[in-house]
Amino acid sequence: MDEQLFGIAAFRSRQQVMRFESTLRRAGIGARVISTPKDVAIGCGLSVQFDLRDLRQVQSYLSGGQNTNLIGVYQVDRRGGGRPRLTALSYR
Repeated sequence: MDEQLFGIAAFRSRQQVMRFESTLRRAGIGARVISTPKDVAIGCGLSVQFDLRDLRQVQSYLSGGQNTNLIGVYQVDRRGGGRPRLTALSYR
């Protein structure tokens, strides 16, 4: 997973974060729990990080499940130093 450019799914509930990370791992998608970037001001403080190459699969799992606690899906770009840039991605 590229540590400089990646996707995250941010949730309001830690339980939902853990459940979604487990769902992705069971599907063979590389995922891990990370601290939510400060630019995503609301939520439980944790997000699921994934490789952007898996975005379509991640979107499929999000649109097919009960993700009422989802805040959003974002691309995080940490390249070039300084503050990471977040870009909202559609998931439906």
